[in-house]
Amino acid sequence: MTYLVTGGAGFIGSHLVDALLARGDSVVALDNLATGSPANLSEAAKNASFRFVHGSVLDELIVDELVHRCDAVIHMAAAVGVRLVVEEPLRSLITNIRGSQIVIEAAHRYRRKVLMTSTSDIYGKNSLGPLQETADRILGPPSIVRWAYSTAKAVDEILANCYHREHDLATVVVRLFNTVGPRQSAAYGMVVPRLVRQAVRGEPLTVYGDGRQTRCFTHVSDIVDALLRLLDEPAAIGQTYNVGASREISIRELAEMIIARTGSASAIRFVPYDQAYESGFEDMQRKVPDTSKLRVLTGWLPRRSLDDILTDAIGHARRELAARARPSSPHASAMRT
Repeated sequence: MTYLVTGGAGFIGSHLVDALLARGDSVVALDNLATGSPANLSEAAKNASFRFVHGSVLDELIVDELVHRCDAVIHMAAAVGVRLVVEEPLRSLITNIRGSQIVIEAAHRYRRKVLMTSTSDIYGKNSLGPLQETADRILGPPSIVRWAYSTAKAVDEILANCYHREHDLATVVVRLFNTVGPRQSAAYGMVVPRLVRQAVRGEPLTVYGDGRQTRCFTHVSDIVDALLRLLDEPAAIGQTYNVGASREISIRELAEMIIARTGSASAIRFVPYDQAYESGFEDMQRKVPDTSKLRVLTGWLPRRSLDDILTDAIGHARRELAARARPSSPHASAMRT
């Protein structure tokens, strides 16, 4: 198989590229490098079955050409991260909605299977128990840009579902819950890399709100495993699946755990949401996935614990800190375009 991975230079996308290449597939990665990085594809670039294209999913000609040349599409390109969505809501809406429309239309034109990555933000403020795929969406008012990302991804899902029902396009939708691992940037509001970097630097750990909001964190390798299983499963077509771990932890407890694991002398500093983001910002108090649908179909279960996740994140942050302390050296990219 030859796969087109949009957003292939991003955090999750690059890990998926590596996994596809490792099992013998060919991969074309399309990325505009707005939030992705060529460094994420340094290993993939050594593989003769890999090709990188620097471009945007908003470029209809590029998308048309690449979809035509591939057997299936994994659409991961999106404006991601709470901070980016809040600071640039218009860019987020256009990228997420128009980009998905362009990709799906091209897939329909050439009859290519599409796996579309969506988000747990779909559920909005619904904090009732483990959330099944059929759970209600509960959102705040449209004037709060916090909900722009959830709304855009909901439109993406509706597009995929409509093309499947009305045009028999092979689509699979996956809703990813909080994902953590190597290559994840702290720049866009991702909580684990941000707190870990603060801890290893001896800085105060900034916890937004009162810290009682809870999340479930999944290692990126487990997320990629789930995506590969769904890609290979014909019965997944036309369906939507939650992907995420089930261990629930409050952000305050997470910060305390990171301080203990790093041996840091850092304190925890609580920052009101309206100072961290904008006036009127709202957050989900609880996000816990019900993944029984995915488990029944594929047998998937996460294998990496929160301890494993933090070990990886702490090791990565310490290596990053050490690298920045060393004198920089010229680096030539070997990436093929």
